[in-house]
Amino acid sequence: MWRLARAGARAPPALAAAGAGAGPGPGGLEGWYGWAAGSAPVHWAEGGLAALQEATGLPCWAAIAGGAAVLRTAVTLPLAAHQGRLLAKVENLQPEIKELAKRLRYEVSVRGKQLGWSDKVARFHFAKNMRRIVTELYIRDNCHPFKATVLLWVQIPMWVCVSLALRNCSVGALGSAVQEQFSSGGVLWFTDLTVPDSTWILPVSLGLVNLLVVEIFASQRKMPVSQFQKLVTNFFRVVSVVMIPIAATVPSSMALYWLSSSLVGLCHNLLLRSPAFRRLCRIPRTRSDSDTPYRDIMAALATRYSFSKQPH
Repeated sequence: MWRLARAGARAPPALAAAGAGAGPGPGGLEGWYGWAAGSAPVHWAEGGLAALQEATGLPCWAAIAGGAAVLRTAVTLPLAAHQGRLLAKVENLQPEIKELAKRLRYEVSVRGKQLGWSDKVARFHFAKNMRRIVTELYIRDNCHPFKATVLLWVQIPMWVCVSLALRNCSVGALGSAVQEQFSSGGVLWFTDLTVPDSTWILPVSLGLVNLLVVEIFASQRKMPVSQFQKLVTNFFRVVSVVMIPIAATVPSSMALYWLSSSLVGLCHNLLLRSPAFRRLCRIPRTRSDSDTPYRDIMAALATRYSFSKQPH
């Protein structure tokens, strides 16, 4: 069996040496990496993976994929539902914000004529008071958009910790016994989880799944898109492509985890489009909600990426 729990209970000598050998000064990148790879959260991830395999008797590859599904379902799915509730409240506030902005613009215009304000001063007072009004609305409905970023602050560190834990297992940082389990714990074309996927099937699949997630969200926007939102969307497109060669250079155990996590995340994101599931999660209905979300997604993707010839 995969005995990580016992091995992870103490700092492996290799990691301890790495952490002690290089500091956070100049040229200390390896020191930072050694500190992160030997940190308590990473050891907790190692122990969790070991506990899952020992409890289920699954082979290494299945424990990695199953662990990704468990983490995404138990931790990030509830946070994603909470994020959906917040964003739905923000969307439902937009008509009220628009009406208050119209009223405030009139009041500032009248006040500006009385006091002889220039256009620049009037715009300053309008923006200042509008920020205050919007903040008060967010507080009233308990839906400040910053709260919606909690998902990222949890998901990214969790992803990093599990990735480092799998790398420790693959490179022998937890002992040769664990590494041997990983070297024969794969399946199909990636039987050795300690080496990169030479076929590039896992890396390319990862990139395609991540791109699909980005394109689904980009095609489903029903409100005007700002320049910043376009930049963010393009940034995630670039990240999805860049992850392909990165995944091709890391052990297959890490690439398998990344792919499994992305697939489960895609399924959860589609699930959160379901009207029935949104009602179950008590996500308020918005004007942009659809009763046929999956049909709309397919239609939007087909329209967005149609390569049929246009009539002359």
